[in-house]
Amino acid sequence: MEKSAQNTADISHLVTQFRSVPGGLLPLLHAIQGELGYVPESTVPAIAAGLNLSRAEVHGVISFYHDFKTHPVGKTTVQICRSEACQSMGSRQLEAHAKATLGVDYHQTTDDGAITLEPVYCLGNCACSPSVRINNDIYARVDAARFDQLMADLGSDTGVSK
Repeated sequence: MEKSAQNTADISHLVTQFRSVPGGLLPLLHAIQGELGYVPESTVPAIAAGLNLSRAEVHGVISFYHDFKTHPVGKTTVQICRSEACQSMGSRQLEAHAKATLGVDYHQTTDDGAITLEPVYCLGNCACSPSVRINNDIYARVDAARFDQLMADLGSDTGVSK
């Protein structure tokens, strides 16, 4: 089966589930991302048709919210805060170190598919800058050594060894 047809088949039960829910687009997108790991571009027509929306409306919501991914991401997501408070406390140096250590730039995934590196513009942890979020856990006062330890603590699942 063609990949886009497979993705459409994979979400048809979700579209049906959220079709009659008022404001069902966001919960549907979360459900799709929860099931597939991202919201494939190929699913936009089925989502739009199922919820009686235009493709532009669906795409607009997906592109507006940074948490929605339109491509596969790593098993682990590492976000480095780029807010002014974190920058003043060394996040620029931290992001350079992270990029070099992981061998990727922002919005990229390591070759083994283990880690996706993302920028984030505030984690609400300004007093403890610089901050990093790994999946859903926030870490404070992260410097290069602490970053290396956090990556090592992730274990063999990441493909990063220290």
